[in-house]
Amino acid sequence: MLTDTTLRSAVEALWGKLWSGGLSNPLDAIEQLSFLLFLKRLDEREQDGERAAKLRGKKFTPIFPSPDLRWSHWTQLPADKALKQIKEVVFPFIKTLGGAGGSFAAQMENAEFKINKASLLIEACKAIDAMQISAQNQDVQGDLYEYLLGKLNTAGQNGQFRTPRHIIRMMVNMRDPRPGERICDPAAGTCGFLVNAWQYLLETHTDPRDITWDEEGYPHGLTGSKLTKEEWEFSQSKALTGFDSDSGMTMLRIGSMNLMLHGIAAPNFRYTDTLSKAFTEERAYDVVLANPPFKGAIDAADVNPTLPVRCKKTEILFLHLFLRLLENGGRAAVIVPDGVLFGSSNAHLDIRKKLIEENRLEGVISMPSGVFRPYAGVSTAILLFTKGGTTETIWFYDMEHDGYSLDDKRQKVAENDIPDVLDCWNHRRDSKYQQKRSQRLTDLQKQIAPLKKDRLEHHAIIHRLRFEEVVSKTLDKARATREQAEVELIELQSRMTPLQTEINQLSRQFWVTKDRVKASKYDLSASRYRQVEQDEEFYEEPKVTLKRLRQLEAAATGEVTILEEMIGKS
Repeated sequence: MLTDTTLRSAVEALWGKLWSGGLSNPLDAIEQLSFLLFLKRLDEREQDGERAAKLRGKKFTPIFPSPDLRWSHWTQLPADKALKQIKEVVFPFIKTLGGAGGSFAAQMENAEFKINKASLLIEACKAIDAMQISAQNQDVQGDLYEYLLGKLNTAGQNGQFRTPRHIIRMMVNMRDPRPGERICDPAAGTCGFLVNAWQYLLETHTDPRDITWDEEGYPHGLTGSKLTKEEWEFSQSKALTGFDSDSGMTMLRIGSMNLMLHGIAAPNFRYTDTLSKAFTEERAYDVVLANPPFKGAIDAADVNPTLPVRCKKTEILFLHLFLRLLENGGRAAVIVPDGVLFGSSNAHLDIRKKLIEENRLEGVISMPSGVFRPYAGVSTAILLFTKGGTTETIWFYDMEHDGYSLDDKRQKVAENDIPDVLDCWNHRRDSKYQQKRSQRLTDLQKQIAPLKKDRLEHHAIIHRLRFEEVVSKTLDKARATREQAEVELIELQSRMTPLQTEINQLSRQFWVTKDRVKASKYDLSASRYRQVEQDEEFYEEPKVTLKRLRQLEAAATGEVTILEEMIGKS
């Protein structure tokens, strides 16, 4: 997500310049901006490679066969010459990247560079330079696409909103892709899952001493030096496969450029409607990572017969597709709307039953509804499953925080369950870890129990004193006593809060047996099974309330009598 306000302002300004410069079709503006960003970052990547080769004393193989193709060269030319250079030399060159016959070359075959004003080109290039893209987090191009798409009020209309990078990274970590495995995203969009899968492979096969981390916890300096030659070549050519049904090609071009900028020289990202009859792949992949569209029109007549053809919900069709695409023993981490977890239609019941009875459903992570804001407020969950095998128990995690505010601003906050999600998942089979966690939960509950009792007693005291303030003749004394009790209650609550926070954290992870889920019509809602200890509310004893009502009645009667006497004397 594009959270940096300075960068957002710069993008807004550039968007306006492109619009006023003749790119009245918003998708054209997005695409042309993407081309410029690609050229800028490709040159920066070339510079990084040159520096690294020099430091290591190794020969450097350049991407650009000639210096005049580089951003740092042609942007310094006079405006007219720069426009001529990019249209006649630079843009034709980038259309050849990835090799003849590759998916990128096919996508770029009919691409056009549509900025025709020399002054606009230079202005746009200067704006991009000022953005300092290289200083930003990875996948900025995808972030910019998401942000601009949101401006068009089209994000989410067809379920086409990008998955936040930190959620993708968590899912990739949980599925732990390894060298030699075939990884697929059948609804890849800007290829965020494939980019992160590639980076995970590099991160887990780079000497830790070579890796640096930015302030948001993302790794840099990934070389993949521990990958064998065969593993590296496989990763470059066969490991990552993506599909998308964007017939306008904008998404496909952006996704391919995204992969190339992260080191995949010849991306395998192709235009295909993976739900259609034309897409017949099966048992072709070891890992599936995806966030498929949740809604949008489908061509019912063209749905592949291996899928439930009468079903109109794309999220259910995609789940059936994922199972078809996975090799036996293959792993998946996919995002679904909450309705998949508890929907009562036959289609909903059938897919949940299939996941549990015919495969190994390993985990369900319920995510807070604000994760996809500001583009959509839909509640979602992550399903983690392995094709084949048997389901005995299902691991659940009821996530409440993802490290960002859950409003439209999505600003960074301290509350973040993701480290705990990963820790619990990685240790889910570690009995000592689970026992220690369970014991800690028991200890905390013992610590907080007397404090909760004390809190109820303070509520009772405060209720009594408030009543006495009404009926007592010693008003000041009752008020002072009540105010002191309220101060004590606040202090008591401050002692309870950290204990309760940790209790809530420890109880977010839990297991549910297959038999229990089956008895609940295969319902996978975390809220159905999570045991949350409800705080006991203070309620006054009925007999005490009745006694006080009588006292109030007597006091009121006394006041009325005094008023009557006063009126009589007058």
